[in-house]
Amino acid sequence: MNDILFKLIKFGFVGASGLVIDFGLTYLFKEKVRINKYVANAIGFSAAATSNFFLNKIWTFEDNNTAVLNQYFLFIGIALAGLAINQLVLYLLHHYLKTNFYVAKLLATAVVMFWNFALNYLFTFQ
Repeated sequence: MNDILFKLIKFGFVGASGLVIDFGLTYLFKEKVRINKYVANAIGFSAAATSNFFLNKIWTFEDNNTAVLNQYFLFIGIALAGLAINQLVLYLLHHYLKTNFYVAKLLATAVVMFWNFALNYLFTFQ
C-alpha cells in the first residue's frame, strides 16, 4: 500500500478518536455547561488537537524527532488555522444554510481533516 495512503488512513483513525473528544466536550460545554456554542466548539477542537498530536506523532508518522515542543507548536498552529476554517464552515452552514449544528460541525471537521493532514505531512512530521 502506498505510504502516504496508509498514513492518511491512520490519520483518519486518530481523527476519529479526536472526533469523539471534540464532539463530547463540545456537547458537554454547549448543552450541560451552557456556554456559547462557538466557544464550546473551540474547547472541543483544541482538546482533540492536543490528543491528535501525540497519537499522530507516535502511531501515524512514527516520528522520532526529539524537538517535540517545536513540533507541538507547529501542529497546534496548523490546528488553529484549521480551527478558523472549521469555525467559518460551521458558521456558514449553520447560520446561513440552517444546517443542524452537529451535521454542520461534522462537515466542517471533514474539510479540516484534509487541511491538517496535508500540512502536518509536509511540515510537522516530514
